[in-house]
Amino acid sequence: MIATKKIAARAIAVCVTGLFVHISAQAVIPVQHWTQASGAKVYLVESPAIAMVDVQIDFDAGSRRDPPAQAGLASMTANMLEKGVRASPMHQQGPQDRLSQIAGAAAPSGGSAVREATSVGAPALDENALGEAWADLGGQFGASASSDRMSFSLRSLTDPALLDQAVALAARQIAEPSYPDAVWQRERQRLQAALKESYTRPASVVGRAYSKAVYGQHPYGFEMTEATLAAISVADLQAAHAAGVVACRARISMVGAVTRVQADAMAARLLSRLPSVPCASLPPLPAVPDVAPLAQAEEKAIPFDSAQAHVLIGQPGFRRADPDYFPLTVGNYILGGGGFVSRLTNEVREKRGLTYGISSSFSPGLHAGSFTVGLQTRPDQAAQALQIARQVVGDFVASGPSEAELKAAKDNLVGGFALRIDSNRKLLGNLAGIAWNDLPLDYLDTWTQQVNKVTVADIKAAFARKLQPDKMVTVILGAAK
Repeated sequence: MIATKKIAARAIAVCVTGLFVHISAQAVIPVQHWTQASGAKVYLVESPAIAMVDVQIDFDAGSRRDPPAQAGLASMTANMLEKGVRASPMHQQGPQDRLSQIAGAAAPSGGSAVREATSVGAPALDENALGEAWADLGGQFGASASSDRMSFSLRSLTDPALLDQAVALAARQIAEPSYPDAVWQRERQRLQAALKESYTRPASVVGRAYSKAVYGQHPYGFEMTEATLAAISVADLQAAHAAGVVACRARISMVGAVTRVQADAMAARLLSRLPSVPCASLPPLPAVPDVAPLAQAEEKAIPFDSAQAHVLIGQPGFRRADPDYFPLTVGNYILGGGGFVSRLTNEVREKRGLTYGISSSFSPGLHAGSFTVGLQTRPDQAAQALQIARQVVGDFVASGPSEAELKAAKDNLVGGFALRIDSNRKLLGNLAGIAWNDLPLDYLDTWTQQVNKVTVADIKAAFARKLQPDKMVTVILGAAK
């Protein structure tokens, strides 16, 4: 068994090492898309040169659906998925469910942990048994929740016997989490201690205050606390999983050495243990309101004994589906997203030496994520650094970039595009973004063209539509009085 683990791990390492040359040499990244009978949407990029596959499954079950009194429910629902699975009921596997038959595989093989974990009518498994099973397979499985979505990830070699068992085990974890009460009590105590410790860290304190100021009562601004954790029970975790992880609403993204036929079989099997319910028969998911724009500027000073003052300035930005995405992306690179070549760095750091680092960023999602300028400086320099940063943002929104700045930004963004897709995981992240946001299937193929089309006028108009420098919130922690 130990030898099997080493071989599998070494094979994955070799695959990852050789991935850059393969993908960076591709001129076109063909994305295949289809909808299964269940309603699940599948997106595939075939990459046959590397004997592995990466999968991401997304559901509309992120933290934006948390009840305010149970902030953190989605994250905890996902995190506890790796703590155990309940006993698997006996069920009949048909040819359409058997990936190894499609791939021409022999009967499944592997260590005892894998055989026990993936057999029909398999017993319940705790977190240790799950860990042993994944180690035997040389694969990886994970679950997480962001603001918008709950995501499951699978990485496996495409050796038919290994892949067959990896898919079977992942399907169990997706559909049959046990949510053991004793483990939840342990995890909740650990997280409550971690929360208390986070109140001693300047970055955590300023971030929480900033999020509340920008988002107000929108779920994007909900923060997990000891009280909201205490309000979450095992029954709540089970209910959140049942409501959110629904097969017909899945978006499945795959990158790797599998054909469309194999990918379709994998997708069906990964969801096969979930209840088979058509979405048309389900009530629609509750609507989540948009992020409200800020009515006026606000400045919040937080006393804190810190060697550095932490400053955050911003407001709600834009949705990922906004047609201004490319002008805002290119413009933000010039303003503060381009590191040492950005205006904010030049004015605040290079010319005046007020900080080691300053940046700006957008975080678009299904709703308007924040636009944020962040910096750290000496407490006695905070007021000056803040004044200059505000001035730079205001001038940029009013006047836009110069032609020289725009050309330099395009050269850097286009020249660095290959680094956005130079691994299976990066390519999968981009593919999942296409799937989740309903972007065109040729989005990656036309990305550099879209960047090159942006003009100074486009950037100026887009920033004027989205940003209001006179209504931004400012949170300052640890500045000198």
